[in-house]
Amino acid sequence: MNDIKQKSRLILAPMQGLCDPVMRDLLTRIGGYDECVSEFVRITHTVHSRQTWLKHVPELTNGNKTFAGTPCTVQLLGSDAENMAINALEAVRFGADKIDLNFGCPAPTVNKHQGGAVLLKEPQRIFEIVQTLRRRMPSEIPLTAKMRLGFEDTSLALECAAAIAEGGACALTVHARTKVEGYEPPAHWEWVRKIRDSVNIPVTANGDVFSLEDYLAIKETSGCQSVMLGRGAVIRPDLARQIKQYEQGESVRQADFAEISGWILLFFDLCLQKETNNKYPVARLKQWLGMMKKAYPQAQNLFEQIRALKEADQIRPILADLAGE
Repeated sequence: MNDIKQKSRLILAPMQGLCDPVMRDLLTRIGGYDECVSEFVRITHTVHSRQTWLKHVPELTNGNKTFAGTPCTVQLLGSDAENMAINALEAVRFGADKIDLNFGCPAPTVNKHQGGAVLLKEPQRIFEIVQTLRRRMPSEIPLTAKMRLGFEDTSLALECAAAIAEGGACALTVHARTKVEGYEPPAHWEWVRKIRDSVNIPVTANGDVFSLEDYLAIKETSGCQSVMLGRGAVIRPDLARQIKQYEQGESVRQADFAEISGWILLFFDLCLQKETNNKYPVARLKQWLGMMKKAYPQAQNLFEQIRALKEADQIRPILADLAGE
């Protein structure tokens, strides 16, 4: 059914608590991305102020682009179709030029309040949410969605995908796991192909892309030209750049840790610019090193070196020395 011709596209995933505005800024500076998506903005019973939108998506003040010029899409999470539509219109009023809907978040607190992946139990409700937003929003504003394969199993996967497409979304991203599977391997890339073949809108494949080899494999298995990078993008910060080098026929060059050290220092400085209190920059740095140590022994060493430190003033000289500043 889906014979849509797509160019190869790389999208940075909306990872809650991980890919915040600072991480989006850094990773898109390193390069390779055609688009990034904000962490979800949760919609309940209120209408968010401009200040709230800018807190979640500061890219709104820069033409919906990161510092490096990568387009950023605003993602919404909720289940109240009417209030989601009202908030989407507010986001557009403040500058958003593309809206994405989250039907994939597995967090129990989110699901308990009828948001994210729990909606995959109710395809009709998904349809109503998508249709309501599509009808209410200006026609020139693209509306997309992201889903998992289901809540407990894949029995409603094709029905949910159809609900999104028939509701009026112009594209769909599929994380190739159910909610219950969380982030445990393997990702079921073959299911992305089933969904891709069943709908008439472009589909982006997502899940377990940690290397160039994984990228080539997910494209072949899913049949998708568009791929979203999640945790792999954080573990290997130049992964998108490697993929783009490959797609452009260039020699693929993996960053060495000397180059990565410069990025670590830049990230810490960007965190300090965002929040001058010590907790945020230090916590974010430790979180990132805790993930990168899976790929780089040097990240493990650095993590051990700063593990007990709590003050930014203690940590920055160590990072500067490592980066050769």
